[in-house]
Amino acid sequence: MKINKNILILSIVLVVLATACKYFFGPNPTMSGFSPIIAIALFAGFIIQQKDRSFVLPLLALLLSDVIIQGLYLSGNFEYAGFYSGQWKNYLLLLAAVLIGWQLKGKKLSGILTGAIIAPVVFFLASNTLVWMSVNEIVYAKSFAGWLTSLEAGLPFFRNSLIATMVFLPVILVAYNYLTRRRMVLTLA
Repeated sequence: MKINKNILILSIVLVVLATACKYFFGPNPTMSGFSPIIAIALFAGFIIQQKDRSFVLPLLALLLSDVIIQGLYLSGNFEYAGFYSGQWKNYLLLLAAVLIGWQLKGKKLSGILTGAIIAPVVFFLASNTLVWMSVNEIVYAKSFAGWLTSLEAGLPFFRNSLIATMVFLPVILVAYNYLTRRRMVLTLA
């Protein structure tokens, strides 16, 4: 992907969008997890040819949105911190969505739909399993029943991340295609 003014503007818009979603939806338990972050990671895996660089956009979007939320929290304008213990796991798990994007490349509608389903599922299963295994976070019984309880507790976040990915990924792809090819198409040609 050649970086030009339009791609830079799209990247800035994606960071602003990620931050706005955290700000408006994060505090609301019924909307928490509704974020474009997984869609951004899939998009980066789809379009960025240099694999080492494909991680930059989603990590930067997540980091900058966390920095802004942390600043709002420290100034008393937001109810929770942007940075917290164990957060590194979210950064690591986000990279899985980039890897899924590498495999699917977004050239077919079926690949885009598959990625939009698989990436949130992988994030959900991995993140809730890590929470279940942790002794520093919410403590669940270290049994199959405890793991299922951990998964159950994460279902609202999963639902929101799945819906958000299904909404934001097509929007991001169409915006990218319009900015780079002046075509309003969903797949990458």
